Amino acid sequence: MRHDKLKRELELLILLTRNTDYTVQDLCKALGVTTRNLYYYLEFLRDAGFEVIKHGYYYRLGRHSKFFMRLREGIDFTENEAVFIRRLLERADKNNPLVPHLQAKLDRFYDFRVTNDPQMLSRSAHNVEKLIDAIKFKSVVRLRDYSSPHSCTVTDRFVEPFELMNGNNDVRCYEILSGMNKTFKVARMRDVEIVDAAWGNEARHRRVFTDVFMFSGEERFGIDLLLGQLSCNLFTEEYPQAANILVPASDSRWHLHLDVCSYTGIGRFVLGLYDDIEVLGDTGFQRYLKAKIHDFQTKSAHSIQRLSALRT
Repeated sequence: MRHDKLKRELELLILLTRNTDYTVQDLCKALGVTTRNLYYYLEFLRDAGFEVIKHGYYYRLGRHSKFFMRLREGIDFTENEAVFIRRLLERADKNNPLVPHLQAKLDRFYDFRVTNDPQMLSRSAHNVEKLIDAIKFKSVVRLRDYSSPHSCTVTDRFVEPFELMNGNNDVRCYEILSGMNKTFKVARMRDVEIVDAAWGNEARHRRVFTDVFMFSGEERFGIDLLLGQLSCNLFTEEYPQAANILVPASDSRWHLHLDVCSYTGIGRFVLGLYDDIEVLGDTGFQRYLKAKIHDFQTKSAHSIQRLSALRT
């Protein structure tokens, strides 16, 4: 039995390092396990120091995992070296079967999956290279001719880039003119020019955070709950990736403290199990729950009145 479990863990490790995206259903089918057991295997990989990355419905292992970092010591390429090699491959003989094979490996391992268009790929690789340098040296950049479908404009943007995201497809920046943190698409930049100016607003940089309920935002709210046995079990089953933050409390209950970006997800969970959960904070969440309960009571009262009127 133990050997079977180890075999599945190793098979999962191999699947998540292939140049393929897998959903939960794909992985369960390939391993012959249930969804619940798969989540346990993924949690084991996290505990072992692997970076388990989820993009939408797809899972893979991040190349910054501690295990990979140790394995690659002395033989790994730097970000700049990898970008340089990728650009050399774009100019190589396309009839050589090794070229697409090496390109696919670099795209997977170094997160260069920007586009399949060779011309745009070359431009995007150049832009990523510049952004990596700017982030490393904390420099301001000009995003030349950035095409924004939201504002229907093509303009230059002066920004402080501080995080590449989503396989280097996006970059998180502080835009100097608007004074706001924004996410920009690398493919929509004609060029990236490093400006002779250092960051001046690092304290205002805000990363995008995604909570366990899959709500994203810059602002976080700290939630404190005491869970009974039922709500604790359901939370563990529905959100196994966050099960390790549960702490035993007194009288057979569990203390749960977590950050959320929205009260909607955690609110649904608490309202559905209100008689098994004690809400300790924050005050904003307590007000949110009171407002929801009041709104429900008001709607229920109106519904009862309408039914009574119909019967008479």
